[in-house]
Amino acid sequence: MSDQLPMFPLSTVVFPGMSVPLHVFEDRYRMLVNHLLAVDDPAERVFGTVAIREGYEVGEHGAQSVYRVGCVLQLTEAGRRDDGTFDIVAVARERLMLEEMQRGVDFPQGVVAVLPEPEIEVPVEVLDRARATFTAFRVAMTELQGDPYSGTLPRDPDYLAWTLSALTPLPMAERQSLLEAEGATERLQLVTRLLTEELRAINVIPSLPATQVARTAWSPN
Repeated sequence: MSDQLPMFPLSTVVFPGMSVPLHVFEDRYRMLVNHLLAVDDPAERVFGTVAIREGYEVGEHGAQSVYRVGCVLQLTEAGRRDDGTFDIVAVARERLMLEEMQRGVDFPQGVVAVLPEPEIEVPVEVLDRARATFTAFRVAMTELQGDPYSGTLPRDPDYLAWTLSALTPLPMAERQSLLEAEGATERLQLVTRLLTEELRAINVIPSLPATQVARTAWSPN
């Protein structure tokens, strides 16, 4: 079943469970935030995002080409500055498939369908290998620049898959492939392979950590 959602394309890939801070300054997205704040039920203050494949987030020619798989975001915090811009925080919920992007009267709209996650038991060996590979990557990064992570990894396979996908520093296309993977098993196998490649890159070029080579920078909007 398809629904219409306000859309806020970003120059980064967002994964379910991520907290996304944004500084909103462009008129159309300020109107989007005002629209959300007018919704009485905070749980219904939702909008969609997809990563921008080519183009920019701002201006008349922004977001010229976007990926089709993204996430539903829920607005959780919003602060208005004196100049009318906003600092907001949104939390990513389920994945979505963008069927059609529409310009909308005040802000972009999208026709989207929620993508359910398949309920499949993840093999123990897939879980163990993913955890071990991330631990090795974390050790390697700590030796290079100090531990960039904190906390412990979740035990739930779905949460683990999303957490490793979000934490692994990768180019846009590879992060998108993790978002599009069908289920936790496929996602964990893919992130394990990508982390292994990162470890090889760190060993080959120790003076240039993989986190700083050809990485997609965060851009607010």
